[in-house]
Amino acid sequence: MQSHISVILDKALADVSLSAADGYELAACSAEDLPALLAAAGALRDRYKGRTVTYSRKVFLPVTNLCRDRCSYCTFRKDPRDPAAWTMTPEEIRDWVERGRAQGCKEALMCLGDKPEKAYSQYRKTLARFGHATTTAYVYHACEIALAHGLLPHTNAGVLSYEEMKLLKQVNVSLGLMLENISPRLRQKGMPHFSAPDKEPAVRVRMLREAGELAIPFTTGILIGIGETWAERVDSLLAIREIHQTYGHIQEVIVQNFRAKPDTRMAGAPEPDSTDMAKTVAIARLLLGGRMNVQAPPNLNPADHKLLLRAGINDWGGISPVTKDYVNPEAAWPHLERLAQTCREEGFTLRERLAIYPEYIDRPGFLVPALRPRTQELYAQVMA
Repeated sequence: MQSHISVILDKALADVSLSAADGYELAACSAEDLPALLAAAGALRDRYKGRTVTYSRKVFLPVTNLCRDRCSYCTFRKDPRDPAAWTMTPEEIRDWVERGRAQGCKEALMCLGDKPEKAYSQYRKTLARFGHATTTAYVYHACEIALAHGLLPHTNAGVLSYEEMKLLKQVNVSLGLMLENISPRLRQKGMPHFSAPDKEPAVRVRMLREAGELAIPFTTGILIGIGETWAERVDSLLAIREIHQTYGHIQEVIVQNFRAKPDTRMAGAPEPDSTDMAKTVAIARLLLGGRMNVQAPPNLNPADHKLLLRAGINDWGGISPVTKDYVNPEAAWPHLERLAQTCREEGFTLRERLAIYPEYIDRPGFLVPALRPRTQELYAQVMA
């Protein structure tokens, strides 16, 4: 007799949209069912994405690490009084963009903390010295610098308003915001997002929806291992799926694993293991379908690249030859030649992509006309 798990896997392989109950069943599957789960996810990926796995060659620009939120696991955010606090000057942005261009980078990732001008008067003075009243205006200028040097900006600036995204769309080929988790429980006292108002799920869902209304190619995802349940992981993936079904703008979904860091409140918390990560990736693939681009960070899973390929990913995210991962500075980017070799050993071809996925380049309304010529030029380069 066919098992209940195999019935659900057959539904996914038949392109039937899985229900929340199906997702919960997959999350509760036994170790004996795990190989079938991974195989189904891999087969679904192969049908729609083939045996090509992509990455974006980027320069990581941490515009400022000041942030009003205090997540229990983060070492990126700083207060102005911290000796490790910084806000990049326009000259520093220009210098790093030039270095990235010289190393073949095509993406300029603008990454920064949430709403620092609302929390720190000293930072507002810094912005004024640069000639800007808001962080969004300064990021716009940083994107202009990147574009002037031939790179395509992708901005992850935390929670943005509709008007801020509308402005940044003019100088970005895509924007990003991790949903992390849909459960408001993680905002309760003692939980990782208690002191992080911008991690309120309803606020982040609003931004994802408004990005859809604005037809912005968008990157989002979930963060696993921060105290959520398996059901909350499934619910988070389904929330992303529902938003994408409405607007069609989610270009990739990241499954990112928590890494414990010293000097944080979660320094002693257990990290997701290899099986946990692979199982979550496979469930993401089966819930989101074969057409979605599913990504897992290679630097956070250095020993599990082959396992993640088998679990259904088709993208490794951004990899930089010139800058570290400032959010996870302890986790070095993989060497591209070694990553390519690993992919070949699993029967895949590693190929470069842009910060905007190909399906959005010529899709009406998703890329402003001013950004189209350079985007098409770079796309021709990566496809050559």
